[in-house]
Amino acid sequence: MVQTKPNILFFMTDQQRWDCIGRYNAHIKTPTIDKLADHGIIFNQAVCQAPMCVPSRTSMMFGYYPSQLGVLTNYGGLHDEDKLPVDPLPELMRKAGYQTAGFGKTHWNHGVKNSNPPTRGFEVRAVGLARESGHYEVGAVMMGDTEPEGLAAYHEETKHYGGGEENANGYIGCTSQVPMHLHRDGWVAEQCLQFLEDGLDEERPLFLYLSFLKPHAGFNVPKEFENLYRLEDIPDLPQPPWEEEQGTHLAANEEGSTQTRANYLNKRLVWEQMTQEERRRTTLRYWANCSWLDHYFGRALEILDRQGRLENTLIVFVSDHGEMLGERRYRFSKYCLYDSSVRVPLILSGSLIPEDKRGTVDERPAELIDLVPTLMNVAGLNSNPQLPGLDLFGELQRQGTFCEFHAKGTGGTHMPPALMWRKRDWKLILYLPGGLQNALSRVDQVQGELYHLAEDPNEWNNLYGAAEHAAIRERMTAELLMHLACAWTKGPAFYDKNGLQALG
Repeated sequence: MVQTKPNILFFMTDQQRWDCIGRYNAHIKTPTIDKLADHGIIFNQAVCQAPMCVPSRTSMMFGYYPSQLGVLTNYGGLHDEDKLPVDPLPELMRKAGYQTAGFGKTHWNHGVKNSNPPTRGFEVRAVGLARESGHYEVGAVMMGDTEPEGLAAYHEETKHYGGGEENANGYIGCTSQVPMHLHRDGWVAEQCLQFLEDGLDEERPLFLYLSFLKPHAGFNVPKEFENLYRLEDIPDLPQPPWEEEQGTHLAANEEGSTQTRANYLNKRLVWEQMTQEERRRTTLRYWANCSWLDHYFGRALEILDRQGRLENTLIVFVSDHGEMLGERRYRFSKYCLYDSSVRVPLILSGSLIPEDKRGTVDERPAELIDLVPTLMNVAGLNSNPQLPGLDLFGELQRQGTFCEFHAKGTGGTHMPPALMWRKRDWKLILYLPGGLQNALSRVDQVQGELYHLAEDPNEWNNLYGAAEHAAIRERMTAELLMHLACAWTKGPAFYDKNGLQALG
């Protein structure tokens, strides 16, 4: 084996809460991820850049904030290949000399305008969906082509789960009757494992991207992983002392979207009528999904270990955003700036981690956009000074973390963004009620939320208007505005007669 650059393994889940790994919840069985934590670095203050799939993943893959890319909701996407602001992560790795293999979800959405959407750098590609799903990529192996009956069986089991499998039925779920390998994630995992057995290029380092669709709802869980948990061990979720959101960005978003409000009320009605045991079963199945995917990550690592491929390797584990899972009066999914939605598990592990850093916790403010500059440096590429992310192995650190929420985009008037600036002990959220169209004439009506996370981790007590906290509120507001101003100044476009030297 002549390659000397480290292999890079990028393991990703969809909608996995930051605290849904065994390291942070003794109830949850994720032995593979826990082992990665034991031999790596946990970035326990990491956040996503948007609490929904498409803008979060696009931001992570390109290294820019959603507002810099213009991909703001799940209906967005960078559709034109000749107008991409930078190369996405898999293309960067390909140019760095890596064999690039991508299995599972990317959610580029670039097939909207392109009948032949490329893999954007992946040389080997498999997607656990149908060709007509909107997620086809040229040259990709599609589950709908190779396993149509299996995919049909999966869709039959989840046919009452609604869009994105996120209605009440999707969160209630079931003990799945579909064999594991015929689940979309199971098929993707098997494609990946087969590739690791017989498709590796011995002459090049490997960039492996294995990305699953769950633990995102629906919760149709394989029985053997559901059986890992007992209902009597599942804790009840604490609920706030109020019945309705008032004076929050979440309340303002629902005032601006009748569909968003209706979706919430429909689930809340179901959950209020449930027994305690029925509510616990939803949490159990979510945890079981986490355990199931952890099992597949473990199988991939076993193969690579047997082949000696882990001797020079960096392993990333991450999710794209979190899941409310019934908090704040039975709210599910994401679409808000509270910690259960925006914090993500982020671990760097593998032989590349220095001995003295293994098993440690890094409490610096970390963001998903940090992964591009970090992996570029690991792969030996020149850094891009226009990117707002930081090298997670470097010494620089930002003062806080940023996340932006531009509403669900499911219809109706588009909302102005809600902006979050988060420190370990404090969180600031700024938002503007009403529609985006005339927002510039109403910026004097900005409202806010301020939470003392150290004392109020559930974010129930809004201190924004409290006089005794005015200093921290104003300080965090200034930091947020300057952070964004500096990021937006750097890129994606920076026109100066000396090129990018001014950013050096």
